[in-house]
This record gives sequence, C-alpha cells and structure tokens, in this order.
Amino acid sequence: MAGASLHLNSTTVLASLQENQPRVHLPEKTANRRVLVLGGTGRVGGSTAIALSKLCPDLRITVGGRNREKGAAMLAKLGENSEFAEVNIDNVKSLEAALNDVDLVIHTAGPFQQAEKCTVLEAAIETKTAYVDVCDDTTYAWRAKSLLEKALSANVPAITTGGIYPGVSNVMAAELVRVARSESQGKPERLRFYYYTAGTGGAGPTILATSFLLLGEEVVAYNKGEKIKLKPYSGMLNIDFGKGIGKRDVYLLHLPEVRSAHEILGVPTVSARFGTAPFFWNWGMEAMTNLLPVEFLRDRSKVQELVQLFDPIVRAMDGIAGERVSMRVDLECSDGRNTVGLFSHRRLSVSVGFATAAFALAVLEGSTQPGVWFPEEPEGIAIDARDILLKRAAQGTINFIMNKPPWMVETDPKELGLGIYV
Repeated sequence: MAGASLHLNSTTVLASLQENQPRVHLPEKTANRRVLVLGGTGRVGGSTAIALSKLCPDLRITVGGRNREKGAAMLAKLGENSEFAEVNIDNVKSLEAALNDVDLVIHTAGPFQQAEKCTVLEAAIETKTAYVDVCDDTTYAWRAKSLLEKALSANVPAITTGGIYPGVSNVMAAELVRVARSESQGKPERLRFYYYTAGTGGAGPTILATSFLLLGEEVVAYNKGEKIKLKPYSGMLNIDFGKGIGKRDVYLLHLPEVRSAHEILGVPTVSARFGTAPFFWNWGMEAMTNLLPVEFLRDRSKVQELVQLFDPIVRAMDGIAGERVSMRVDLECSDGRNTVGLFSHRRLSVSVGFATAAFALAVLEGSTQPGVWFPEEPEGIAIDARDILLKRAAQGTINFIMNKPPWMVETDPKELGLGIYV
C-alpha cells in the first residue's frame, strides 16, 4: 500500500471513528491491568518495565524473555506485581499463549532491521491485544502500517515506532508543525531531526547491532517533496544541543521518522542525522561505511559477530563517555519562522524506558484508536493528549524545550545588541 494512500486512509478513519463509533476510554486506574514487555530482560525492555512500575505501581507487569535467570533478576527490581514468562517471539504458539489475558504488549525485542514479518503485531491482532513497539527500522515500520485494516477489524489499537527516537521525537515534530500552522502565516517547509548519544547510551548490544545494520542502508531523505537517496554516515553537520550537551557532529542515517513525518505531517523537506561520542566512534562508523561491503553490513549474522567483537571495547568506553542523550527537532516555515524542540537526558538507559512507558500508558488509557499508527498521526487517532505524553517522557531531563527560537536553546547564542540574538 502506497504511503500517500495510507495518509488519506488515516484521515478517513478518523472521520469514521468520530461519526460512527464511541470513543474508547479505558479506566484511568491501572489496577489489575496487565502489560507484557517482550525483551523485558534486555536494556530497553527492562528500562521500560522499571519506568512503568514507577509511574503505575499497581500495574501488573509480565517480563517476557528467554532467560529465566535474567528474568528473576528483573523481577527483584520490579517487586510483587511482576512475573516472568518464557517467550520465544519466533514461535507463534508460544507468543499467542503469552498474550492471553494481556491488556497490552510492548515489543522491545530488537533489532528490527532485516525482520521478515511483524510476528508480534500479527499475534497481538489475532489475540485482540493492544500493542506498542520501539521499532527503529523504516521497512518494518511500514510493514506494520500495512496491517492497519486488520487492526481496525479486530478493534486493536497499535503504535509502531513508539520509543524515544523515533517516538517522542515524532511527537515533538508533530507539535512543532501543529503550532506553526496555527500561529504562522507561512507553511512548514523543512523538518530536521538531530540525535546525539554518548557511546551506546548504556542501552546494550541491540543498539550496537542496530547502528551497524543502519550503515548498510541507503539514506532516504526528502528535498522539496522529492525523495532523494544519500550515502549513510555522510553529510556531517555540527549541531548545538544546548545545555549539558553542547555542540556535536551528526551524520545522515536512514531512520523511519523521515518518511512518516514527510507523508503524515506534509513537510516537503525532511532529514535525520545522528552522532555519538567519543568523537573517534564517528570516524569508525564512517570508516565501516566506506570499507565494508554493503552485503556484509546487511547480514544480521555477520553484524552480530561484529557486535560480539566490539561490545567489550564499547562497554569500557561507555564507562568513560557516559550515556547522555539529546534530540533536537528543527522546523523552518516559508515566512521565516524557525522553531526548535529539544530533549536532553543524562542517561539514555533510563530515558528510553520513560519514553516507551509514556506510549504504553497512552494506549492503556484509551488515547489510541483501533488501527496501526505512527506517533505523529493526528491527535484523536494515535495520541489524544500529546502534552501528557511529553510530560511523562521528559521525566528526569536536564533540558526539555518546545516551540522556541533556535537561539534560546543554544549553548552560546550571539547577541547583536538591544536584546536581539541570532
């Protein structure tokens, strides 16, 4: 199904839901609601489970994974309202059995790159279970989106790309565009996503595997409505991420929010860049792109071997670099209006949990309509109250700013005089 028709379908679905169906409003209390976190013994899934237990102590959390020893360690952190379920997401019967009597499944068991099917989403639709994933792969995300009609028929609400980035960054972009359209005389013309993470952000080998796999994917960006393809880890820019982060080099990557923001938000020029620290990791990523064959970087088994080789070194360097994370989203309009959203946290391994938990709670509270949605889709379909989601996701941030001119977020803005900054 083409992206343009999907966007039109989203609008049609919203009208249909508003006219023909009562809005879904689940109880505000989460007592006795049951959430299954797949990949719950990993860094992202574990962080999500911990964040959920802090935000909603009465929530029943099932940690899904393959390793009972790791599961027991996670349960010790979560307390009495938690349990472990041994789940193999590649086994449909095991998966569907785990989804019985579950109100929501959160899929964090990546990497999503090179996956041939949306097995967990398909099982969620089959068992009529609400769904959130932290997908960071364009192909997977649009394959999930193709299940829109099935999810509608089954009355299942589902959000794909619902983590920190993509996820919270998509919602930030949607809010920038919404405010610009309500306040500006011009049209949104250019949307740029910039991401920085120190090392792997303490988020584990899955993040490392994802980074390597992305080096094998041609970057897709949009320029004045035209789809363009670029070399991965090229196009370096030095971007100011403001207080606590400073200026960092970032490079082009093929990320799903570029296409979804272009098609759903209707912004003609969209791109995404990512950078890490220490600085020589960026050099290493650039060298891998230039020296290793594309076929190698697209082979999951070979990439996993690379991860095993580099993981001890990366872990050691993470201890020095820390795990700060920052997202900056810039919007430019045709009338010269420029606005920025900025989100920075000292620990990605903590922040990703609160970001994913924020999407999970939105679904549990009835903020998401049946169907498969990207985070930036219209309020009333994907996320009914973006301000609440952003507030939950931003817990513990060292800097969270929305809809401000660029000079207000930068580390050292230049004053021209008379209080005028650039």
